[in-house]
Amino acid sequence: MSTPTPTILSGIKPSGQPTLGNYLGAYLPFSRFLAKRTHNVFMMVADHHAITVRQDPKELTENTYAIAAWYIASGLNPDDCTLFVQSHVPEHAQLGWILTTFTQMGELARMTQYKDKSKGENEAVGAGLFMYPSLMAADILLYDTTEVPVGDDQTQHVELCRDIATRMNNLYGPDTFVLPKAVKPVAAQRVRDLQNPLKKMSKSEAGEGGCIMLEDETSAITKKIKRAVTDTLAEVAYDPANQPGLANLIEILAACSHRTPKEVVKEFKGSQYGPLKGAVAEAVVQTLEPVQAEYAKLMADKAELQNILAKGAKKAREKAAQTLGRVMTKVGYVLPR
Repeated sequence: MSTPTPTILSGIKPSGQPTLGNYLGAYLPFSRFLAKRTHNVFMMVADHHAITVRQDPKELTENTYAIAAWYIASGLNPDDCTLFVQSHVPEHAQLGWILTTFTQMGELARMTQYKDKSKGENEAVGAGLFMYPSLMAADILLYDTTEVPVGDDQTQHVELCRDIATRMNNLYGPDTFVLPKAVKPVAAQRVRDLQNPLKKMSKSEAGEGGCIMLEDETSAITKKIKRAVTDTLAEVAYDPANQPGLANLIEILAACSHRTPKEVVKEFKGSQYGPLKGAVAEAVVQTLEPVQAEYAKLMADKAELQNILAKGAKKAREKAAQTLGRVMTKVGYVLPR
């Protein structure tokens, strides 16, 4: 197989509302990365993966559109990538089944996420949670993906993908699959919880006041930031180890105002925490207002979103069908005429 074009696949599950952390850590930097046009990029809304946990149908529908809308509102140009919904490309499920037959149960049982979520109660866990790493492998391999941006919790799944691909390459020839590698996600920063800065900002903690949701109104954003946990040192300094709450606020302000933490500290040196919190709140509001407005516009009339996703699915299927046909032929399937 000739040297493949650098290709990235990134998938986002449509479950729950995104946070300020998602925006500053993923949506915004990834949109900027795409504009450089250095890779082929397939951006997938992973609705098949979402249903490994029971979903409310109406919420799943709305969240699927929302993921695409937030990315576009954050600056992603659909012309810079292939943006599509996983279930709109049936080749994912088809190749997923084939790869399942080349995946060993012992391999799946060793996956950390499965062990963490099942907690020994195997009979009460849906089979989808157990089997989804082979579907994830299909997601990756369909597009001759060379790089997969994943966090530490997903690196193991990319390694399993490589194992499955290597197994099939050994059986059917080295041109069956391109071997991908896990890479560090394109990210600007890791935004921390406002009430517990020792952990990341997460939508699962949305009710505790430590998480700013992208749909939050100005008053809610301001209230959460002004109530953010800091410390009793009463000195504005950038010291993540000893002043994690303050460092988190400084990082948020730096990201929203296109500055470094050092520049923010210089501005507020000798000041109390109140003025800093006020500046953070104002910067976050000003950053999110245009994003929220564009998101609301896209979600109010989904015709544009539907057209973008349809175009993306068509483009994705062109590549996915080639890969699936190649694999099916090697395995011995009779292809339809």
